[in-house]
Amino acid sequence: MKLADLAANAGLQLPSSSAGMSGEQVTGFAIDHRKIAPGTVFGAFQGARFNAEDFIPAAIDAGAIAVVARPGVTVDGAVHIASDEPRRDFALLAAQFFTPVPAHIVAVTGTNGKTSCVEMTRQIWRMCGERAASIGTLGVTTPDESVSTGLTTPDIVTFLGNMSGLAREGVSHVAYEASSHGLSQYRNEGVPVSAAAFTNFSRDHLDYHTDMEDYFAAKMRLFTQVVEPDAAAVIWQDDQSSEWSQRVRRIAEERGLQVMSVGHDGDFLKLVSRDATQLGQTLVVEHEGEARTIKLPLIGAYQAANALVSAALAMASGSSPSQVFDAIGRLQPVRGRLERAVITATGAPVYIDYAHTPDALEAAIAALEPHVSRAEGGRLIVVFGAGGDRDQGKREPMGKAAAAHCDAIIVTDDNPRGEDPAAIRAQVMRGAPEAREIGDRREAIAASIAEAGPKDIVLIAGKGHEQGQIVGAGETMKILPFDDVSVARECAAAFAAEIGGKQ
Repeated sequence: MKLADLAANAGLQLPSSSAGMSGEQVTGFAIDHRKIAPGTVFGAFQGARFNAEDFIPAAIDAGAIAVVARPGVTVDGAVHIASDEPRRDFALLAAQFFTPVPAHIVAVTGTNGKTSCVEMTRQIWRMCGERAASIGTLGVTTPDESVSTGLTTPDIVTFLGNMSGLAREGVSHVAYEASSHGLSQYRNEGVPVSAAAFTNFSRDHLDYHTDMEDYFAAKMRLFTQVVEPDAAAVIWQDDQSSEWSQRVRRIAEERGLQVMSVGHDGDFLKLVSRDATQLGQTLVVEHEGEARTIKLPLIGAYQAANALVSAALAMASGSSPSQVFDAIGRLQPVRGRLERAVITATGAPVYIDYAHTPDALEAAIAALEPHVSRAEGGRLIVVFGAGGDRDQGKREPMGKAAAAHCDAIIVTDDNPRGEDPAAIRAQVMRGAPEAREIGDRREAIAASIAEAGPKDIVLIAGKGHEQGQIVGAGETMKILPFDDVSVARECAAAFAAEIGGKQ
């Protein structure tokens, strides 16, 4: 399309001085000057580490025909689309180029549960006969179950490119994670979102957001600006989340969205009861005055919450309730979310979970506690740490969460990044002074497996699906190959061989 046509469709005004170039054909969009080709529109944004405005001349030399940047920035030889919010206007412009997009798009925000919800929503759609995909922390998961890894919220060009590519492959339904970073940086704008979900809200990312209110405001952009005016708002609602969920509900109602609350206090899907079973849980759910019993093959209260939020999203996009309820009973675990990695030689199951905040760690522990036979001497053993160069205020509360509910605690390294790993561990252990400290994560996992008896359960928390351990920062940063699931299995095999040799 021509630059002038894209701008008009996006509701943007080109400068009068651009008349000679407004008829140029746009060939692509880029926010990295090294990816510019002739005919590209360049987004020049100020970032935490780099200011792309410094690379405007290089982008123009490489063939950029337009630059979206702040007013006052020098742009010679290309159209300057000046904007006080260049990220937003770049996204709106790019959305006119990356077409078509899937007909049904839903988004999920919240501190915890986003990854599970988008993947469960994809699974439910697939079992309802739709060609569906999910986009988020695990990457892009397509209808044939193939996964390409990625960031929680990719850059806007990648995001829109993925959406358009999926549509061209026949995908009609997509669920994506809307992180606070992505929402505040306009990294998922421009596509028609017909339903949005709010899972929960607790402390996280305060190394990026100034405070909890700033963090909350970033997430609320999904409901106030991103979704369509007549979209559905799925809100998890129970006693624990009432303060924040009530605020979300008011915001959604002020926008005129269709509120669909879910949970113990939900009016769309009411969770009447939840009973743990050996391999999952039995849910009684009330919908439109009718009670339904669902056997969810996943353990933990938060997995029930994620499943019901996903069910509501699927119904909001047109899936029939009967098909959706049937699909819930066939959901598969999400990678790194209470994923059972192995059962040790002594019979202890080992679970891997991504929990890296106090609330998420407490939820993962609470999910496993009903399965620990403490009356018979069973223990819950937890291995975890905290990430470096991130919010330090959550480290001691994470230790307290573990100390309050676990029988044995090993504090180890997570992703130390540029901080001193020992200092991070010390901060965590202020909340769990009785914990054992084993800095090497592999050694910590091996120790937990070696001490776990037949009635015990091991939880390895913090990294979940991640495939590497980040050590160092800047030029010294290294990503060492590390997968909690694989390491747990290797340690369990080594332990089995060791005790087998002693017999």
